[in-house]
Order: sequence, then structure tokens, then C-alpha cells
Amino acid sequence: MLRRIGVAISVGLADSLNPSTVGPALYIATGRHRVWRVTQFTIGVFGVTLVGGVVLTIGPGRLLLGLVPHPQGTVRHAIELVAGVALLVIAAAIFVGRRSLARRELPGLSGGGHSALVTGASIAAIELPTAAPYFAVIAGIVASSASIPQEIGLLLLYNVAFVVPLLAIIAVMLLAGRRADPWLQKGGAWLQRRWPVVLASLLLFVGSVLAILGGSGLVKQ
Repeated sequence: MLRRIGVAISVGLADSLNPSTVGPALYIATGRHRVWRVTQFTIGVFGVTLVGGVVLTIGPGRLLLGLVPHPQGTVRHAIELVAGVALLVIAAAIFVGRRSLARRELPGLSGGGHSALVTGASIAAIELPTAAPYFAVIAGIVASSASIPQEIGLLLLYNVAFVVPLLAIIAVMLLAGRRADPWLQKGGAWLQRRWPVVLASLLLFVGSVLAILGGSGLVKQ
């Protein structure tokens, strides 16, 4: 279980450096009622991602696992190995395309009258089908021997880690007030320049750990 906890938190932190969520949060942080609106945005992202993960874990995930005629341990290690290799491939692709990715502008928000809560939920729903690191975590959880409450707990840990940058933005605004504006602007500029390299490095680390755990587990079977 400690290994599952470590993987959930590590992948969540790696996946949290996502311009599709951090970019809009930084944009909202420059407007009116910014603490409340960034909080709403965070709740929207967190809620949709968590609910989507729970549905996949206790629904299709368990059904698919029941169709696999292999011992639980073998399945778990195989999923870890495949997920680790997949994350390594994603990390390599991000690193190769880092310059192109860094040139893309961070997502902004149109006025549109939509609440920050709806905006966060909408972005999370759009991003969920392409969340490969999250799917790797879900696959590992499904293949483990964890109970349903433990599985939900692991998903909670991942999603808390996933919104850590958003929580950090809220904390900075609460502690520093308008003095935080230069820091938030610098944070946005740093994210624009560096997020592909940082994300690729974290995915490389997490993918390597998963591949080693899965490969060594299969060898011992």
C-alpha cells in the first residue's frame, strides 16, 4: 500500500504542472474576487477529475480485470511495467517537443459569464480523456488488492497532489494580497518557459520507478 500511495502522489504532482489548469488559475488570480474564484476553479477541477477516476476504477476497471485469467500479482506487475513504459514514451515526446510546447500561450479565459467553478469542471472534463498519467495510476489501483475505500483514498491522494499548484496560488493570494501580483506574473512566465522540461523530468522519474517495480515483480513471479 505504501508503494501505491507513493505512486499516486508522485504521478499527481507530475501531472499537476498542466498549463490547461494552472494557466487559467493564474489568469483568474489577476481579476476581481480572485481568491474565491480560484477556489471555485480548483473545486471544479478536483471534483470532475476525482469523480471520473472513481467511476473508471469501480466500474469498467473492475469489469476488465475480471476478464483477465491471470493471478492478481502478475496482472499488477504487468500493468506497472506497461504504464511505466508509456510514461517514459510520453516524457520523451514532451522533451523532444519542448520548444514547440513552450511557445504555446497559456490558456486564458473568455468572459462568457461562466462561473469559475463551471470553467474548472469543463476544463477537467475535456482533459480527462487524454490524461495518460492518471489512467496509469487508475490501472495500477484496479490491479492491486486494495478495497474500494482504499482505492478511493488513493484517488483522493492523486487528485490532491494534482491541484497542489492551484492551492499554492490560493495560499499566496491569501498571505500576500496584492503584493502577490508580481510573484504570480513571474510564476506564469516561468510556467510558460519551463513546464515541458519539468513535466518531462517528473514523468521520466515516475515512469522509471513504475517500470522497475513492474519488471522486477514479473521476474520474481
